[in-house]
Amino acid sequence: MTLIAVSIWVASEPEVDDALAKARQAAEAGARLVEWRVDALDGDGVDVIAAAIRLIKDSPLPCIITRRPTSEGGMCSETDIQRSAFFGGVANSGYAPKYLDIELASFREDKSHWSTALSNDEKDASLILSSHDFDGRPRDLFQRIEEITNEPACDVIKIVWAARSLRDNLEAFDLLTERKKPMIALCMGQFGLMSRVLAPKFGGFLTFACMDKDDATATGQPTINELIDLYRFDQIGLDTKVYGVIGWPVEHSLSPKIHNAGFCALGHDGVYLPMPLPPEYEHFKATVGSFVDHERLDFRGASVTIPHKENLLRFVSERGGMVDPLAEKIGAANTLVIDDDGVVSCFNTDAPAAIESLCDGAGIKHEDLKNRRIAVIGAGGVARAVIAGLCDADAKVTIFNRTPRKAEALAELFHAEVGGKTPLELDKFEIYINCTSLGMAGGPAPDQSPLPLDAPLDKNTVVFDTVYTPQQTPLIKQAEAAGAKTISGIEMFLRQASLQFERWTCKEAPMEVFRKALNK
Repeated sequence: MTLIAVSIWVASEPEVDDALAKARQAAEAGARLVEWRVDALDGDGVDVIAAAIRLIKDSPLPCIITRRPTSEGGMCSETDIQRSAFFGGVANSGYAPKYLDIELASFREDKSHWSTALSNDEKDASLILSSHDFDGRPRDLFQRIEEITNEPACDVIKIVWAARSLRDNLEAFDLLTERKKPMIALCMGQFGLMSRVLAPKFGGFLTFACMDKDDATATGQPTINELIDLYRFDQIGLDTKVYGVIGWPVEHSLSPKIHNAGFCALGHDGVYLPMPLPPEYEHFKATVGSFVDHERLDFRGASVTIPHKENLLRFVSERGGMVDPLAEKIGAANTLVIDDDGVVSCFNTDAPAAIESLCDGAGIKHEDLKNRRIAVIGAGGVARAVIAGLCDADAKVTIFNRTPRKAEALAELFHAEVGGKTPLELDKFEIYINCTSLGMAGGPAPDQSPLPLDAPLDKNTVVFDTVYTPQQTPLIKQAEAAGAKTISGIEMFLRQASLQFERWTCKEAPMEVFRKALNK
């Protein structure tokens, strides 16, 4: 079983009581270990050891003592001799922790000195021998692991580095699979979450969590509530299938909430993760291809969002996979499916979800869209799907986009009209649909609306924003203030997600579970 260790900073002796209270909360939340980060504990050596011993003695959980030097990203500026004296005092105090975390670089400098300081015939404290690289994958990664593995004093191998891309996680998984001793292999940063969440799938000894984001001891560290409640960490095993949302950015995506809740409700052995991927096709092809081809990852599908919807279509086509006719017509896909044999398929669930959301929100039937004057703002993947659905219903669509050439290409493809960069002749249209990222939390312009502030919106106007984070976007607020009928992007989001869910699980999506998950 892979353990969850909650890391807690303790910077001074007066903080000990608060730190112990956090540890009790961590235990109640499901942690199995607590890591006391005492890097910044300062003062007389005896006082520092005494504070650490109190943490160990009163800890509600078995614990790790870590006093990380600045050379490996910690806060301790002591010499190795001073640190070894601290660890020796703790290890031989009669209240030894379960584990001591000591860095390989320090240990190799004077192995005999450390061994003397930590000598204990009963060996109450086990040794985690660790190595960290905050600049990226260390060039001598395998040499470090071999050195740690071959060290007789080492009980647990720990290797941590800053991930340069999602593909770094795969190497961490391979290291865990081939381990010769209990191992912790984790990646830091925005690309490293997979290594932390999927540690139990590959037999990792433990993963680290924090109580809240402000207390994280490493970049990319999830909270314990995220691990247990969102990702169902305790349910992840060797056969767990992996899904995710691929985009740039994706940290504000609500997809992990609903899909993981859906998997839980239906008993599907899967976990759904955010997968940040830079916009270039080369990144998409290399990363998604390596995920599909990895023998032990069990990658089975993904939601694909801005800016990768066209990249997905190209990727599946180049691999000789199946492209759904609707996705082919639209020229963009948002759903990746991988079967047990590694064959890839892609679909577009945006188009049917958009039309259904529009009709329900506007209180009209599908056939009522015929000849309606509709302004679509944007010419990316979402816009392509929306325009395809609207033109299929014989609506009169005008496309507005900052890059006229993209709008012209879409208009020619779907027999629509081209407007300018923004809808200036606003009284021409009954319905406005935003398909840009304007107003999206975490996007390039979260405070902007695609419509001018003096847009003549009224009760006869329908405004549909496909952005769903936040639900109350600047455009929706603007339209509501003008008395227009509004449709939140959350409706389209839920509908397209339900169609994706059904593709992956072959089961009907639990829509009520989805809606409840969004409100947690």
